[in-house]
Amino acid sequence: MARTVARVIVDALSELGVRQVFGVVGDALNPLTDALRTTDGLEWVGCRHEEAAAFAASAQSQLSGTLGVCMGTVGPGSVHLLNGLYDAAKSRTPVLAVAGQVPLSELGSDYFQEVDNDALFNDVAVFRATLTSPDQLPQLLEAAVRNAIGRKGVAVLTVPGDLGEREVGTDRPARFSLNPPVTRPEESAVSRAAELLDRAERVTLLVGRGARRAREEVLALADRLAAPMVLTLKAKEGFEGDTNPFQVGQTGLIGNPAAASALEDADTLLLLGTDFPYREWYPEGKTVVQVDTEAAHIGRRVPVEAGLVGDTGATVRALLTRLADRVDGADGPRDRS
Repeated sequence: MARTVARVIVDALSELGVRQVFGVVGDALNPLTDALRTTDGLEWVGCRHEEAAAFAASAQSQLSGTLGVCMGTVGPGSVHLLNGLYDAAKSRTPVLAVAGQVPLSELGSDYFQEVDNDALFNDVAVFRATLTSPDQLPQLLEAAVRNAIGRKGVAVLTVPGDLGEREVGTDRPARFSLNPPVTRPEESAVSRAAELLDRAERVTLLVGRGARRAREEVLALADRLAAPMVLTLKAKEGFEGDTNPFQVGQTGLIGNPAAASALEDADTLLLLGTDFPYREWYPEGKTVVQVDTEAAHIGRRVPVEAGLVGDTGATVRALLTRLADRVDGADGPRDRS
């Protein structure tokens, strides 16, 4: 049985495991919202503003580690998504935005409320495309989801209002890879970092959101190094609390004296999963080792002696196999002076 563009998109989201779609209704989205209304297990969450819908999708993605989805109709509805999508982009979390558009036959005619969505979302999105034929499904949707998850960012799929009810020429279901890539640093980089850490007298960890899903590995590393752990704001959820004896608070404008002392007293600073942007809060004259999944982030804020491009969990596991044992037992940070 032939399915419409809207039905293919909604069925694919449901199969992907999406349970909520955040948005504001509008004419260009009518086929999609109607398909959502008749799909069990997939909830339309109506918002008062598209900006709030995009922020909700971003927050859901950051908290769950899964794909967040939002929708905005043609023109102003799409424009209003931008602020929330920038939150997702800056947080490097996967969000799919489905944006409405003027009828396909009117594209490029300066039609009422027409906006060039591909240009509009150029800066914020790792992937953006406009559906111009039903036969581009499910491939174009697969590409959007693959880029959002694989590149940890925003993907925008624009759907002209008159395409939603057209039939797709294939009954092939969409197929997705749900596993984000796990990168590992080169062996030589791991050895260099381990050498610097073994040589250090006092190490302090600066831990960011990128390390939240490697909690056990990071705690083991703090224990091995007898290192206090300073958190960025977005790392609080994963590392703050009584079950982490190493954390001494936050740095930055809302930081605390214990964290500032931990940074200043260290001779070596290990950055884990953070691109902490405030240069004035980095202590001077320290040996810096940085772990990040993005090569462009290495050394961007502060000069580093060793940079490891890789997933935090995989990288820390590799480091732990090379670091020397320094202390016996572990209930928290110890004095290594």
